[in-house]
Amino acid sequence: MPILSAYMVPHPPMIIPEVGRGGESQISLTIESYQAIAEEIASLEPDTIIISSPHAPFYKDHFYLSGDPVMRGDMGAFGADSVQFSEEIDTEFVQVLSSLTENSHLPVEVEKNISLDHGTMVPLHFIRKVYKKGKIVILGCSSLPLIDHYRVGECVQKAILQTNRRVVYIASGDLSHKLRTSGPYGFISSGPVYDKAVLTSCHSLHFEELLEYDDYFLEKVAECGHPSFTMMAGCLDCMALESKFYSHEGVTGVGYGICSFHLMGDDPTRNFGDQYLSKKREKVENDPYVMLAKEAVYQYVIDKKVDSLPSWIKDEMPGKAGVFVSIHEFHELRGCVGTFLPTTPVVWKEIIRNAIAACSEDNRFQPIQPEELPFLNITVDVLSPPKYIDRMEELDPKKYGIIVSSGPRRGLLLPDLEGIDDVDTQVKIAMRKGNIAPKDPITIQKFQVVRHY
Repeated sequence: MPILSAYMVPHPPMIIPEVGRGGESQISLTIESYQAIAEEIASLEPDTIIISSPHAPFYKDHFYLSGDPVMRGDMGAFGADSVQFSEEIDTEFVQVLSSLTENSHLPVEVEKNISLDHGTMVPLHFIRKVYKKGKIVILGCSSLPLIDHYRVGECVQKAILQTNRRVVYIASGDLSHKLRTSGPYGFISSGPVYDKAVLTSCHSLHFEELLEYDDYFLEKVAECGHPSFTMMAGCLDCMALESKFYSHEGVTGVGYGICSFHLMGDDPTRNFGDQYLSKKREKVENDPYVMLAKEAVYQYVIDKKVDSLPSWIKDEMPGKAGVFVSIHEFHELRGCVGTFLPTTPVVWKEIIRNAIAACSEDNRFQPIQPEELPFLNITVDVLSPPKYIDRMEELDPKKYGIIVSSGPRRGLLLPDLEGIDDVDTQVKIAMRKGNIAPKDPITIQKFQVVRHY
């Protein structure tokens, strides 16, 4: 049997009475749900409990895997030193999983001398009340793409089969932290939208939808469980499942959701990781703008020149335009250079020029090195010709970028930027970028952007 069951659960420290000191009564539905799944886990009598936690050691470029024979921890950071845990690690399972991830070229590091984190201890608080047996394995999340989390989960499934363990999987993670104005992180309208969408995706078993979220949105809603849930989804790859939704609460301003998943057989059509990668490859291969920028970056980083160009570029990219080439590594900006007006006769030359500059001449960063190439994500923004406006009503910061000019001074902003939701803010920021004083006479041009990624 590949796996007995899996669960997505939250990890609010206040749910432990010694921490909450009565405050845990606010989330009574979550407590009841936790108690129900703990009883269920006890009835299954697993040999191993695997927990993915966003609060285990978190790294930019690799995943943590528990390597200590015994791990200990307490809730002292939350004012409850007396709540202590001592857990035996399934080191044999860890060795098998480590080998599988290495063979799959996934950067997973077995580390020792680590304490238990609260994302692990909160689920164990409920489980250990009713089930004392079973070793544990802890996986950390990372800044790597969601598909890599999914693929680590696939390796977990293979390790379960190889070790012949009776396993349950716990995906520890809270939902949005921005559900209420009275909460610790405030409120944004997309917070409740995210909670509902993720719980619907999981309850309806549409795990493929977990892979489609972008980093900007996840950061905006301030979640801390999405990579963990995605890792769990990978562990359930190609399985027919039955799901149960237990509860969702957001009274503290943070979303706490609980669902369970039980194996019903095999279903090869639920190979969401392969489907996602196939779709992504098809998209990149069908977008000549991204292909050309990537080819230019790779050639320049390795050979310090670009002298071998695809034969199709002249036919695929007629005309000329301003272009921005952006390079990200592990979801962080690594280089960005652009031109709002074309500086070359054709757009494909503009892409090559700016791709080279983005990987080697952005003075905010060191030049990109060859060993970084496998981890880069490249986007190409093609700008429409800017048009002067007569009225401010012609602007829309979500749809149009702007160029504000005063004599030779000029400030540019791309459209749809975080925190720029109104025209007045957009214009003021563009003026500051161009070192234009509030009383200086200005002209404004607007443009649109087509993003290729």
